[in-house]
Amino acid sequence: MKNRVEDVAAVRAVIEQYVEGSSGNASLLRSIFHPDALMSGYFGGHPGVGSPEPFFEEVDKMDPNAPAGNYRGEIEAVEVIGDVATARLVETDFLGSGFVDFFHLIRLDGAWKIVSKTYHQEQ
Repeated sequence: MKNRVEDVAAVRAVIEQYVEGSSGNASLLRSIFHPDALMSGYFGGHPGVGSPEPFFEEVDKMDPNAPAGNYRGEIEAVEVIGDVATARLVETDFLGSGFVDFFHLIRLDGAWKIVSKTYHQEQ
């Protein structure tokens, strides 16, 4: 049980880094995503499936020293089974929108990496 509690905390820490990086630190985001990660979802009512690189590029345009405004990310759930995990994050006021994000993570060489993110933009 101890390992499971530690694993949940480790996955939670990765998602907390995601929230931190989403405020303007694309290099932090790139460090927590696997190089072959996928990002899929609906933005502005249009589906998108592909690399998270366009997301990273948008974050790169943000001023990391600017106040985050009302942006918040709340981790609603984390589930770990062995070396795979899921997490659900609710974001408010990210670039003026709310999102619900579903992450899949895998532990590789002892480190948790995001391998996919599926998101829904709330209107």
